[in-house]
Parts: sequence; C-alpha cells; structure tokens
Amino acid sequence: MSLQAETATTGNRRGDGGPTITEEADHPVLDFAQAVAEGLTAQHKSVPCRYLYDARGSALFEAICAQPEYYLTRTEEAILRRHVGTIAATTGPVRLVELGSGTSVKTQHLLRGYLEQGVAPRYVSVDVSVAALAMAEQRLAEALPQVEMTGVEATYEQAFPMLRELSPVMAIFLGSTIGNFDAAAAAAFWQQTADHLRPGDYFLLGVDLVKDAGLLEAAYNDAAGVTAAFTRNLFARMNRELDARIDLAVVEHVATYNTAASQIEIAARFVERQTIEIAPLGVGYEIAAGEEIRTEVSRKFRIAELTRRLASFGLETLNVFTDDRRWFALLLLQRAGHA
Repeated sequence: MSLQAETATTGNRRGDGGPTITEEADHPVLDFAQAVAEGLTAQHKSVPCRYLYDARGSALFEAICAQPEYYLTRTEEAILRRHVGTIAATTGPVRLVELGSGTSVKTQHLLRGYLEQGVAPRYVSVDVSVAALAMAEQRLAEALPQVEMTGVEATYEQAFPMLRELSPVMAIFLGSTIGNFDAAAAAAFWQQTADHLRPGDYFLLGVDLVKDAGLLEAAYNDAAGVTAAFTRNLFARMNRELDARIDLAVVEHVATYNTAASQIEIAARFVERQTIEIAPLGVGYEIAAGEEIRTEVSRKFRIAELTRRLASFGLETLNVFTDDRRWFALLLLQRAGHA
C-alpha cells in the first residue's frame, strides 16, 4: 500500500482527543504557526522538537548520526545486530510498528533478523515527515524487497490506536527518542502505550544511558557544526513557512548537560534582538539579545530506575541489551496481563 493510500485510509483515526491525521495534513502551516506562537508566549520559550524534522532537518539529522562524536546511532545499531536473533525468536511473528521511524536505517537490521528466523515481517513505519517516510520506503524496497512496508504520516498519539488493531505487534521506539519527552509527556506516552497494547504484545525501546558529561556534550556539539545547522534549520523553516523574517546569522546553537536533571538541553540563543513574525496568525514576538528558545531536551537514563518506572505502567522488561561500555541500551518489554 502506498503512503498516500495509507494516510487516506487512516484519516478518521483519532488519538486521545487529538486531531485526525487528515485534519493535521490539511493544515500543516497553521499547526506549525500555532505551535510556535504557544511556545513563544510560554514562560520558558520553546518550539516542539517535532518541527525540527522537515525534509532539510531530516537530512541534517542523518548527517548528525554519521558524526564521530555522535555515538548513539552506531552504538544502538551494534546492539541491534548482536541481539536481533534473540529479539525475533522471543516475539515470534508479529507486526512491527515503529514510532518516529525516520528513514528506518537502523530498523533494517531488525527486519533482517526476522527474515533470518524465516519470518517475512510486515512493517508499519510511522513518522511526521513525509520526506523521511518516502526515503525509507525507497531504501527498504531496494534492500529488503521481501518486507511488506506501509508508511503512515502521523504523530505518536494518532498512531496509538493502530497498535491494538494490528495486534499481535511489537512497537519500536529507537534512538532514545523517549528522552525528548519531559516527565509529564513521558508518563502520558507510557500510559497510552499500555492502554493500546494488548496483553502479550511487545515494545522495543532504545535509550541512551547516563555517562560522562563531556562525552554527552560533545555528541550534541559536533566539530563539523552539523548539529548547529540542524538547530538553525528550525528557524530557517520558520522563515520559509511562516515568513518569520529571522536573521539566521544571530541564531547560536547551545547544548549543555544538566547533571541534576540527567539531560542535554538544546536551545537557540539569539545574540541580537529579533522580532519573530508569524504571518499566518498576523502576530510577532520580541526576542531579546541573549535570550534562548529551547528546541529539544535529551534525557539520559539509568536502567534500574527506568525498568521500575515501566513496570508501573504494566510493561515487563524481558531483556536488557547493552554495549560493552554500557553507553546505550535496548529494552525488550512485554505488556503484562492475560490475553
């Protein structure tokens, strides 16, 4: 099924009170404008990190993953390659539904593992970026033509009802993306996960672990400046889509590790005063020299604390797979209860 057809057929799905997929697809610029306006009027200015991933942002993120300082992707890939046989043997034949799939590069290792177990996996790729989904579809068609892939343009909330409908499933959430959620958002995410998985269904979670602050800060401040370009691209996107009229030369990328909160905090610091216009809403917002707009957080985890937290949502940890340095972990979870 094509991406366009799947988006149309899922247009009447709703998350818990969220807009339908079709509704969001019909008004992407207005949604963006409203999200920026809400973020710029908050006590601590921010823009939702999902807007980092337009076509240019998705390409830049792929480049980030290849930087020598950014250990996360290659470490997670190595863990997947090493343990994919165990994962596939544990779950057996299930539908694989990846949330925030991007271009599905790492997922190819997982899909090959299922093929080696004699299972032709059916893979549903969920992302807010149509460009990323299209690239994933093309890559998988070339590399793994045996895999039946369906791309769905949707947010996590919109995709959750699919889990119950497609059961038996294994939901996949890689790249430590859960670290982008604050505590309240993470709790809501895990509650919705528990509500929509059937007992016996699986969840594969990738998380970055607490480690030396220097290693962490280097990963988000690569010497080539790719991560800085990724941050600035969000404001370039505002210029393109919202006629924001931001001087990108005054936007400075800042990424620091907050030890107390165990998280990297990423922001754009404006070295000169700016007015950010939001043309679709007819409003503008003053940003003072030296003021920061947060674009992303990336929380880091301790395995014992995380598994206890997940258990409180009825998600049992079956296996924890890590690299030799214990920098990153994959957790294979199962929804507790009776089928």
